[in-house]
Amino acid sequence: MAGIATKSSALVSTLLTQAKPKFAVFMKYAAVELTPPSPGDLPAIKNGIVKLVSGAKNGTWKNLTVREAWLNSLVAMEVCFWFYVGECIGKRHLVGYKV
Repeated sequence: MAGIATKSSALVSTLLTQAKPKFAVFMKYAAVELTPPSPGDLPAIKNGIVKLVSGAKNGTWKNLTVREAWLNSLVAMEVCFWFYVGECIGKRHLVGYKV
């Protein structure tokens, strides 16, 4: 029994030693990527939306490469999937609402 305790404590200390740098990298990126937009970001967001709408009207989406179109499709699917996950969390069921 003492051998298991010794091995488990060594395993836990090794795990913590290896996890600390990875957690620090995660926190560095999380602090940047997961922050909401600041008021200074709003003009850039507005310009992006205007550019997207004008590109849809002018047909510039026809000039995309296959790679760009594929990446745009993946981003659109990701947004839809996260919306669906949020709906499932909100209604607390996979299908339908409780009446």
